[in-house]
Amino acid sequence: MFLWLRASGEEPAMQMVWIYEHPIDLDGLRRFHDRASRSLLGRLRIERSPLPFGRHRWVLADAPSTLDIAPSARSRAELTDWADERVQLPIDPEWGPGWHMGVASFTDGSTAISVVISHCLVDGMGGLSALADIANGVSADFSYPAAGSRTRRRAMASDARETLQGSREIGRALGAAVKLAFRRRHDIARSGASRPTPIRADSADCNVVVPAIAVYVDLGDWDARAKVLGGISHSLVAAFAAKLGERMGRQRADGSVTLLIPTSDRTEDDSRQNAAALANISVDPTHLTTDLSAAQVTLRHGLKSAREVPDQPLELLPLVPFIPRRAVKAGGDLIFGFAADLPVSCSNLGDIDPAIGRPDGTDAEYVMLRGVDRRITRQSLERKRGQLTLVAGRIGGKMSISIIGYQPTGQNSKAHLRELAAKTLAEFDLTGVID
Repeated sequence: MFLWLRASGEEPAMQMVWIYEHPIDLDGLRRFHDRASRSLLGRLRIERSPLPFGRHRWVLADAPSTLDIAPSARSRAELTDWADERVQLPIDPEWGPGWHMGVASFTDGSTAISVVISHCLVDGMGGLSALADIANGVSADFSYPAAGSRTRRRAMASDARETLQGSREIGRALGAAVKLAFRRRHDIARSGASRPTPIRADSADCNVVVPAIAVYVDLGDWDARAKVLGGISHSLVAAFAAKLGERMGRQRADGSVTLLIPTSDRTEDDSRQNAAALANISVDPTHLTTDLSAAQVTLRHGLKSAREVPDQPLELLPLVPFIPRRAVKAGGDLIFGFAADLPVSCSNLGDIDPAIGRPDGTDAEYVMLRGVDRRITRQSLERKRGQLTLVAGRIGGKMSISIIGYQPTGQNSKAHLRELAAKTLAEFDLTGVID
């Protein structure tokens, strides 16, 4: 992921926004921020190897950080615009800061708190676990070396020795790469052939803030509807994502919608910052609003397979230090899904520790969960044939679903995305608050 960030310029990040409709305890929030500054989220970063083929490593670094409090109140209608602005503020997993926190007040008396974290530092479940520890006052175990703790000569010798020791693993990864490329040769050709005509060069490199909204549905209503349809909460989230994908034209030639669903494979004492398998599941959206039973079986089998069958692209990880930067973009489809499939990314975080909803010690009325690209160009979005990302979680008595969507030839505005989300909710006989 770090290599992709440096090669593409796109910066994957996670954001959590707490929305308070009652006065916040600013002293309590400062204590939360102080604990976060001393956690792995605040102290962890990546240190590169001095060798071009050496593996980078995790290190600890000083993490000077202040709680950024906006000086003046804004209109409540600007809340999601403020959240977008927070995402665009600099973070960097190598040079720091890897995270930041800000607070803004609004003219209707509400307050919002935002935390943005580099996705290179942690995945969704890992981030939630870290935030829960911070909220509960649990100290982190710093088992990583300090930044700059090795001299250049010592680092070069150590990294060269490590590369030699891993030569068998590298050889196996080379064999896996050849087999994978052969198995997916038709998909790779299809993906390249399906790319749209590049847009005008004068606007190709323009960074785009992709429209993002949030949907909140009462958990009682959500679970009741899932039961009536013969499913459970997880299958209803996937069905909602698939039907929204259908509305946005993200269907394959056979009418199905491809869902990319991360599923955590983190084990006890797992030191990986990103520990997830990626399930690629095709769903027929035709009958989802009346019957979830078939989709639930498909999802169960797909997620079980993703957990039990080794992820073929991730078997190539030992080759990462040897991959030229210019080749990284071309290989992205192997891991994140082919553009020709028009995938819908759907992250379901399930039941979230209630403590995470209390950064100041009291329960926020709404909690927004986002997975965003901090810097993405219009050219990249067109090449991918658009984007649709959903992140869902159960917290504070609500099903919280954030939606980030871009259509190459569509109306790319929050107002349009809200309209599509409302119509999709109505298809499931659901209503909710849409921010």
